[in-house]
Amino acid sequence: MESHISDTWKPPEYTNCRKVELDAGILEANRGIAIMQDAQETERYKILRTRIHQHARNRKLSTIMITSPDNGEGKTVTAINMSLIFARDLKQTVLLVDCDLKGQDIHRYMGIDSSVSLIDYFLDGVPLNELIIWPGIEKLTLISGNRSVDESSELLSSDIMENLVQEMGDRYGDRYVFFDAPPVLKRSEAIAMAHMMDGIIMVVQAGRTIKKDVMEAVSLLPEEKFLGFVFNRYK
Repeated sequence: MESHISDTWKPPEYTNCRKVELDAGILEANRGIAIMQDAQETERYKILRTRIHQHARNRKLSTIMITSPDNGEGKTVTAINMSLIFARDLKQTVLLVDCDLKGQDIHRYMGIDSSVSLIDYFLDGVPLNELIIWPGIEKLTLISGNRSVDESSELLSSDIMENLVQEMGDRYGDRYVFFDAPPVLKRSEAIAMAHMMDGIIMVVQAGRTIKKDVMEAVSLLPEEKFLGFVFNRYK
């Protein structure tokens, strides 16, 4: 049989980004259950992954925003678990981007020490490759840091952000980029970013999110980009 070595997909080598060690214990304590391959709850994220792959057959779906109607409904945990599950899939990579610039949580939830993020890209011109973290998980990178800024809405609604989203989504054909965005009803960033995305997922929490807020939040986002809901049962 003829060998097609050149067609064999290989995961990238992370030589141009920062390598750090995530703290699996902290991640598990923060409900990052997808770090455990045998956790029963991961099957729900695998179903979500399959549904998104199905959507991607008929449309470009490289950049996906994860948001929620209000605070505390589990969007960041969902974004992290989605990233971990997608990174296990064959022939694709994942970049997870923290866009809650008034208080970034991704690095903290994963037990990672990081001081630079998108804020440094916007305000100080730090090159993108210097922001990207490889936490030692094959095919997964992330951007998140402990710096905060008040003018988050102005930065995330700018032409610079729109160009950055496009670059992130188009640079590699095998990459999914997940953006953890602030809540729709509390801040303006998710609404401003929505048109830049290929798709949008909304996280709602059992016993907390009320129907009126869900309907209002959905009405503020472009219908053609809305992929659906993730129902979070954790408190």
